[in-house]
Amino acid sequence: MTDHAQPSGPPPPSPWTGGPSRPDIRDWLAGPRSRLSELARLGRIFAEFLRGFRALHFIGPCVTVFGSARVREDDPHYVLARAMGARVAKLGYTVMTGGGPGIMEAANRGAHEAGGRSIGCNIELPHEQRPNPYVDRFITFRYFFVRKVMLVKYSSAFVVMPGGYGTLDELFEILTLVQTGKSEPVPVVLFGSAFWKRLVNFEMLVEEGVISPRDLDLFTLVDTPEAAWDAIQSFYRLEDGDQP
Repeated sequence: MTDHAQPSGPPPPSPWTGGPSRPDIRDWLAGPRSRLSELARLGRIFAEFLRGFRALHFIGPCVTVFGSARVREDDPHYVLARAMGARVAKLGYTVMTGGGPGIMEAANRGAHEAGGRSIGCNIELPHEQRPNPYVDRFITFRYFFVRKVMLVKYSSAFVVMPGGYGTLDELFEILTLVQTGKSEPVPVVLFGSAFWKRLVNFEMLVEEGVISPRDLDLFTLVDTPEAAWDAIQSFYRLEDGDQP
């Protein structure tokens, strides 16, 4: 007999099970389509890239904060993300997030309240898709991969707070780009050491031989906004007020 009763019946549905807000994207990913349809899709993808480049070209050096959309305002991670956004903004950097609620809202809110620039790269989804009210500018994307390119292309550093599948997707894509030389080295700060150590046993990956020991240097574990900024500052050897 355990202390916690086991739930009865099927688990509650995920808020994502409704599929994309544009069902044509799901259909497109299901396999080959007519050549004319594929050509039209390429045109839409090109247009979305172009729109992103034009919107973000002059935003200046950014620190991007990733994290869960499901974190509420009274959650300690929300409080820390808000403090992180404020710290980054006070040092003259633009804070960029996925533009949604939760951790993203907290980081944008901290930057906004500190008088800094706050940018959101939103994604069309059936739930949790509206931009949070603390972004000075936002752009909404249809395609996850276009959005991720924008978040990576215009960021000088990444702060990754606790999150779910989307956050992990963004984190491991960045680590893979740096590991394989597709991207220049960039500071990747994992915020919340207890969370990340429970989630991924990075040392075990080294022991299994699937990553090398030097791959552990691609990220830094921290627990405070001050330590996060120190890691970024140390990576670029910055003095206060400098920009990477």
